[in-house]
Amino acid sequence: MSSISMDKKDEIVMKLVHFLVTKENYTPIVVNGVRNEVWLENVEGPYKIIRINSNYIHNKEQFNFDIYKTNNVARQIKKKTLSWKMNVLNIFLDLNDDVKLDSIDHIDNIKVNDTQDLVHNQIVVEAFPNIEKDIINADNDVDLIVNVTNDINSKTAKENRKYEEVFKPKKIVVTYVLIALCTLVYILQILFPSLTTLGAVNGSLVRSGQVYRLVTGMFMHGSIWHLLCNMYSLYVIGCATENYFGKKKFLLIYFVSGIIGSMFSCIFNTSWSLGASGAIFGLMGALCYFGYYYRLYMGKALYSEIIPVIVLNLALSLVVSNIDFYAHIGGLIGGVFITMGLGIKNKTDKQSSINGWITFGILFVFTLYMLFFR
Repeated sequence: MSSISMDKKDEIVMKLVHFLVTKENYTPIVVNGVRNEVWLENVEGPYKIIRINSNYIHNKEQFNFDIYKTNNVARQIKKKTLSWKMNVLNIFLDLNDDVKLDSIDHIDNIKVNDTQDLVHNQIVVEAFPNIEKDIINADNDVDLIVNVTNDINSKTAKENRKYEEVFKPKKIVVTYVLIALCTLVYILQILFPSLTTLGAVNGSLVRSGQVYRLVTGMFMHGSIWHLLCNMYSLYVIGCATENYFGKKKFLLIYFVSGIIGSMFSCIFNTSWSLGASGAIFGLMGALCYFGYYYRLYMGKALYSEIIPVIVLNLALSLVVSNIDFYAHIGGLIGGVFITMGLGIKNKTDKQSSINGWITFGILFVFTLYMLFFR
C-alpha cells in the first residue's frame, strides 16, 4: 500500500491555514490570477490579511514586484471591507537567502522554512501568542490531511449555521403592525382634525409636561404624501432591520430612535413636528451599524445603497422646507447608539456592549439636559 507524503512547504501551509481558520477565525479568500498562494482575511484580527506564498522568490526585483502585487490586492480588500487600515502579514516559504526582507508601511514580511521557524518567529508570536500550543501536530501526513480537512469543514459548517441564522428570511410582523398603526392614526387625524394639535411634537408643550408628545408625534403625519413616503421607507428599511435584529430589538430601536429624534426636534426646532421619519432614520442607523460588522457579506450594499440613502435623505432634509432635519439626525444618532448597546449577534462581545450602553446613556442624559434643564 502506497503512502502519502508532502513536501515541507505543503505541510507548513496546511498547518498554518488550519490554525488561522479554526483558532483565529480567518477566512480564505479567492484572489484571481495567483498561483501557489493562500490569502486569508479577518477584519478583526491582528492582521486583517495574511498571505502565504509558496512561490520561489529569487532576487530583489521579484520581491519588489511581489510587494507591489500584494499592495494592489490589499487596496481592493480595504475598499471592499470599508477598513481605514489594512495591515498585512506576508509569509514567504521559498525565498532566496540573498533577498533581504524589509517590512514596509503596512506589510510585515517574514520567511519561514519549517514549523519551528513559524512558532518561534517574533512577529508571529506577538500577533498569535498561542500558536505553538494550538498549531496542529500529526504522526504522519495522512493523519495531518484528514485532521485538517475535518476540522476546517467542521469550522466552516458551524460558521455557515451562524450566518444562516442571522440572514435567513424570517416572518415580519412588527413592521406591518407599525405601518397599520400609522395609517390608522392618519385616518383618525382626518376624522378628528384637533387630534393633530393634541399629539404633535412641540418643544414648549413638551417642556410644560406633555412628554407623551415625544411618542404620539411618531405616529402622526401631515399629509397623505408624507404618510405614503414614510410608510414605504418603513416597509423597505423596517423589514430588513426586523429580519436581522429580531422583533424585540427592532421595536426598541424604533421607539428609542423616534423619541431621541423628537427630543432633538424640541431642542433645535421652534415649530411643530410630526412623522415617523426620526424612528425610520434610527432604523437606517441600526442597519448601517449592522452592515459594518457584516461588511464582508454586505459591503457592496452598505456603501452603494445604505450609506447613500442616508446621506441623500439628510441632504433633502436640509434643502427641502417643512422637513425636520433635527428629528432625522437625532433619530439616526439614537439608532446607532442604542444598537451599540444592544449589540450585533455573533459579533459584539460583552465589553463592547457595555461601552455601547455607556455611550447611549451619555447621549440620553445630555439630550434630557438640553431639553429640560438648559
